[in-house]
Amino acid sequence: MNNNANELRKQSEDALKKELNSLLREGFNLRMQKATGQLSHSHKIGEVKRNIARIKTVLNEKAKGGAQ
Repeated sequence: MNNNANELRKQSEDALKKELNSLLREGFNLRMQKATGQLSHSHKIGEVKRNIARIKTVLNEKAKGGAQ
């Protein structure tokens, strides 16, 4: 799920919030796998973090009403 910001800006706020929630859960699960030594693809943690940041940025833009 590699979304860029332009694709995210086209989605509704509700869809973005649902996606954010699922990414937060995925991030938690990945951190638990890392802690127990079961994580085989450690790069996934960084990808999830970046996607969370992208979604939060777009949500903040929409909240301020200034989507460029």
